[in-house]
Amino acid sequence: MENINEKLDELEKKFKDLELKLSDPEVISNPAELQRLAKEHAELSKIVEKYREYKEVLRRMEDAMSLCDDDDEELRELAKEEVAQLKQVLETLEEELAFLLLPKDPDDDKSVIVEIRAGAGGEEAALFAADLYRMYVRYAERKGWKVELITANETGIGGYKEIVFRVEGRGAYSVLKYESGVHRVQRVPITEAGGRIHTSTATVAVLPEPDEVDVEIRPEDLRIDTYRASGAGGQHVNMTDSAVRITHIPTGIVVTCQDERSQIKNRAKAMQLLRAKLYDLELRLQHEEMAMERRGQIGSGDRSERIRTYNFPQGRVTDHRIGLTLYNLEEILDGDLDELIFALATADQMEKLKLMGA
Repeated sequence: MENINEKLDELEKKFKDLELKLSDPEVISNPAELQRLAKEHAELSKIVEKYREYKEVLRRMEDAMSLCDDDDEELRELAKEEVAQLKQVLETLEEELAFLLLPKDPDDDKSVIVEIRAGAGGEEAALFAADLYRMYVRYAERKGWKVELITANETGIGGYKEIVFRVEGRGAYSVLKYESGVHRVQRVPITEAGGRIHTSTATVAVLPEPDEVDVEIRPEDLRIDTYRASGAGGQHVNMTDSAVRITHIPTGIVVTCQDERSQIKNRAKAMQLLRAKLYDLELRLQHEEMAMERRGQIGSGDRSERIRTYNFPQGRVTDHRIGLTLYNLEEILDGDLDELIFALATADQMEKLKLMGA
């Protein structure tokens, strides 16, 4: 704990310095600088408040320990009981401080772009992709986040071969990033007359939405094509060249958007998606040697490459990364994901603590 205390002392000093700067007239007159310092101050406040609580408990325990050798036997016993209790409190506070000191993902506060694609299982996989989309929309509604459709490739009976959408909300990436991977469903499809249980998959990719300054896109690196929208979408479909396809020539990444009537709006959404894909590619290249980061995030959609199984006959959901099984399938598909995501975030933090200790 000694090294951690040194780090916490440094952060407390920095916190006090920020408080002084925030009252400086020059800073107050500079909105951009004021916002930056206020954000940094807010991020440090949780750690500093917890550290000050830790120091107060430590002081109380030292006072109690000084009474453990008192001549009064009753006072000694009371002091020993208090020391034992305060030791447990200190252990809890040390764990909480260790978690707060873990390096924060710089993308955690960002909005996200989510891609869901049907994997193995044909039409049933497309229907499952639609179920996952509705699950995330309901979860976003619970969080007060805004969902904006970017593009969708629908099937005839309500499924999606592919659907891409944006979730706008502070901290969206910090929780939805755990959803990236292959999701598997086991159920009797509505297209199955014999009542047999089928297994299908869909892949989910959660991309942090970068700021424009995070990704440089040169106009000469783009090939932009327009075409007539197809599939479900109303009377404007197949009447105007409103759909947009953008190819990023250096990487070969292709994005499309045909959801809007306006070609300009479709182009803006396609650029938004391209920027997120390029940013995600850059992150994966940076982290390709780190076993904890994004390895095998999406896979091929094969049944064996799964992160989670949704079993309808048993009403259960199992997350295979942490071995957690919950028997509230209907609630989870209705967007009640907090218990799952909290367990995944906790396991992730514990793994990072182990690495930090090593």
